[in-house]
Amino acid sequence: MQQAGSSGSEAEVTWEDQQNINKFGRLNNRLHELEDEIKTAKETNENLEDAGNELILTDEEVVRFQIGEVFVHVPKDEVESRIEDMKEVTSKNLEKLEEEKESVVAQMTELKKILYGKFKDSINLEED
Repeated sequence: MQQAGSSGSEAEVTWEDQQNINKFGRLNNRLHELEDEIKTAKETNENLEDAGNELILTDEEVVRFQIGEVFVHVPKDEVESRIEDMKEVTSKNLEKLEEEKESVVAQMTELKKILYGKFKDSINLEED
C-alpha cells in the first residue's frame, strides 16, 4: 500500500469499482460456504455408502432405521431402498453445489481481471 503524499499513482475508486469490490467479497463468502456444504455433502454420501454396505452384510430381516431422533424397526428391503433414495438426493445436491461453486469461481476470476487491471498492486484479492 502506498503512503499518502506519494507520487499520486493510486487509482481513484469509483462507485462502480466499489460495487465490484463488494460483489467480489460476497462471492468469496459464498465460495467458502459452498466449500463447507460440499464437504458436508461428501461426508453424508460416504456415510450412506457405508450404511448400505453394512446393510448388505447383515443377516437380519428387520433392522433399526433412524427417522428423525428415533429408531424404528423396518424391513431390510425398505431400508435398502430408502438408503438408495437418500444417496441419490445427496448426489444431486452435491452436483448442484459443485456447479454453483464453478459459477462463483468464474465470476470471481472475471472480477479479479477487472479490479487488478485498474488497481494493479494497490489491491489484494488473494487468500493468505
